[in-house]
Amino acid sequence: MHPSITAAYLARYRSLATAPDAAGELLPLTGAQRRFLITRRRDPRGRTDVVPLFFAFPRGTVDLARLGRAAVRLADRHPALRGEFTVRRGTPVLRLGEPSVEVARVVAEPADAPTALRRALLDWPVDGPVLRLLLAAAPDDEEELLAVALDHAACDEQSLGLVTDGLAVTYAADGQAAPATTRGEAVEAYRFAVEGQSAAEANAASGAARAHWAARLAALGEPPGGARPAGAAWSTGMVVERLPAVTGAARGGVFPALLDAVAAAVHRLDGDGDRVLALGYPWGGRPAGAAPVLGCFLNTLVHPAPPGPPRGLDALGADWWDDLDHADTPYDEVVRAARSAGAGWSGTLDGLLTFEDLHRRPPLVLDGTVGREVHLAGRPLAAPLAVSASHGEDLLVRLAWDRERYPRAAAEEAFAELLATLRRHLGAPA
Repeated sequence: MHPSITAAYLARYRSLATAPDAAGELLPLTGAQRRFLITRRRDPRGRTDVVPLFFAFPRGTVDLARLGRAAVRLADRHPALRGEFTVRRGTPVLRLGEPSVEVARVVAEPADAPTALRRALLDWPVDGPVLRLLLAAAPDDEEELLAVALDHAACDEQSLGLVTDGLAVTYAADGQAAPATTRGEAVEAYRFAVEGQSAAEANAASGAARAHWAARLAALGEPPGGARPAGAAWSTGMVVERLPAVTGAARGGVFPALLDAVAAAVHRLDGDGDRVLALGYPWGGRPAGAAPVLGCFLNTLVHPAPPGPPRGLDALGADWWDDLDHADTPYDEVVRAARSAGAGWSGTLDGLLTFEDLHRRPPLVLDGTVGREVHLAGRPLAAPLAVSASHGEDLLVRLAWDRERYPRAAAEEAFAELLATLRRHLGAPA
């Protein structure tokens, strides 16, 4: 029986945090946060994994100085936005400090505003701010585009809602008294949440969990030519489609349907009909009893996608629910379990799926004006293909792909396969 990866990390963290020479207050990280930092250090570019939202506002709506004050007040209330995510003596930690925020206007000329913001976000400074708010507009634009971007180590789906709601509240309360919550109380709430997540991850690294993932993933292998080089794809394209919202009991089948649709798309691109593909998707939430703190409390689960015709939703859903019973098993433990079962798999993913319920994320409202969310292509990808689905007034499906790996025509054919599979499962009209 090998030791738990999480338990080993926590032992190193405690030794580091209690050392006489510990520089400042150090907080532990969740498994997802640790992976982001380790991946960043292994990436030849050393770039940060970023989660951006983009909102269009009528020109002149956003008071940048006021937005800056709001962002600092928001960051002061959340430890994940104070200080920096860093590695000390080989151990990933959050070193607390002052609010880690940048608020700036990006010069769009001669580029358009979306291009200017994409370039600015791609140039995220190494060990730079955790939260960046960047505003851009070309000279003749009637709207300004605001990027709200976070280091992924500080951000999951629930965090996005906390940020949009928090910015709206602090922007509206400009100049008023600060909330009564102290920094110390916020730190203890964050520590409680992270320690609860770590305990869940340590408990989930059990023999039963390893046996489950070993059986599920034993057939995984690397693509022809071996594993992809470390680091994200930075030249990406995007195609988009809006489908009707799924209502009633059918909502429970949306995610399994998306899994099967993404599998169909990746198999279409992969071109090797005999290989079982590894699809990843983030899943998770705050531990029971934890306050709604900013941070990343997700795990990446792995869905094996064998070749062949689409499966029925009942079978897909049953496998998915079984996987969710082991959703806290750390990713590194899952990879180890798969390899112990004979899988020739290093942990790289063939595709990614993210799903957001927009009913859980408040809109960004600045002084009574609701920002119109805009989706931009060009975000770096950690897999050759990534599908994002947002479920609100409709089901917005976006497929992004590595343009250095696949031509646009092939990506569009894969997207058509994805949509056909999704419509077949959900009964959506063509």
